[in-house]
Amino acid sequence: MEWYRLNNEHDVDSPALLVYPERITHNIELAISMIGDVSRLRPHVKTHKTAEILQLQLDAGITKFKCATIAEAEMLGVCGAPDVLLAYPLHGPKVARFLALVPRFPNTLFSAIVDHEAAAGHLSAAALTAGVAINTYIDLDVGMGRTGIRPGEDALHLYRYCATLQGLQVRGFHAYDGHVREIDLAKRKAICEDNFQPIQHMVRTLQEEGVTSPRIIIGGSPSYPVYAHYPDVECSPGTFVLWDKGYGDTLPEQKFLPAAVLLCRVVSTPGPDRICVDLGYKAVASENLLERRLHFLNAPNLKPISHSEEHLVLAAPADHGYRVGDVVYALPIHVCPTVALYNQLTVVKAQRAVGTWEVAARTR
Repeated sequence: MEWYRLNNEHDVDSPALLVYPERITHNIELAISMIGDVSRLRPHVKTHKTAEILQLQLDAGITKFKCATIAEAEMLGVCGAPDVLLAYPLHGPKVARFLALVPRFPNTLFSAIVDHEAAAGHLSAAALTAGVAINTYIDLDVGMGRTGIRPGEDALHLYRYCATLQGLQVRGFHAYDGHVREIDLAKRKAICEDNFQPIQHMVRTLQEEGVTSPRIIIGGSPSYPVYAHYPDVECSPGTFVLWDKGYGDTLPEQKFLPAAVLLCRVVSTPGPDRICVDLGYKAVASENLLERRLHFLNAPNLKPISHSEEHLVLAAPADHGYRVGDVVYALPIHVCPTVALYNQLTVVKAQRAVGTWEVAARTR
């Protein structure tokens, strides 16, 4: 029997997102082995948003985490994660919500990012009012053009400015390079080295000024194998824990296993050469082109031809043989936003659906 298939599939409502704990554990162990020192691994929890998967990471000795939302930070606090970086700019009501986590979860060290003096000043004032001190990282833009400040003198000035602010404890630099996606590992390495050199130069400059070892948190899944070999750098991949078809195709050197599978059903056969399944774009991430949203495991002869909220219409051979009610399994191309579409994950052990895990940081 194929690894993904359930022998009680007819008991599972669809669409469903199945997860396989043994494969998740394998992926966690592989990620740790790639970096050697588990204290340098700071996985992003945006991929899974799930307390049970977080607990598997904690059980493996991972103590540092990264997140993108207050809900994810809260989940990390509830689960007792020792060290949490909220790697998203804090503005408006999010500042107070973030600061409220500090006294609520005293055993968790929360950190934030800033990329502008005004944001740093506002966070400092709010922290003083709340009577707390917040670890802070300067968010760097290393080419993605999304958030952050470019490495160089302006970033050094912001670091020095933050060091003068009460309520903040500036600790180092944070950089995300999600734009680095070259399949060729040698090309990827060269780009990562070019991104890292100006950060390394800033760290040396600050050390010469007497600053004690500014930390560097950098990278995502594509660059993880590169930065894992850099000493004293924390790496923050996220997708590895569940993996997906997208990274499986573009990062061939990484041997993580797909650990999340979509289960859907044929709900109609509107023509002799087409079928319809219950996997609309409410059930699978749909930011990619139609042909790059999912990969069918047990039905490679099906090709998407239209997609709507509740339906996915597929071209099929004239003699396809599919019947209403047939179960089809697929890998998501992009698992992170696919997980965010589900309130719960269906847990699979020994090829049986045995229960569910709440996607806790989605619903808070």
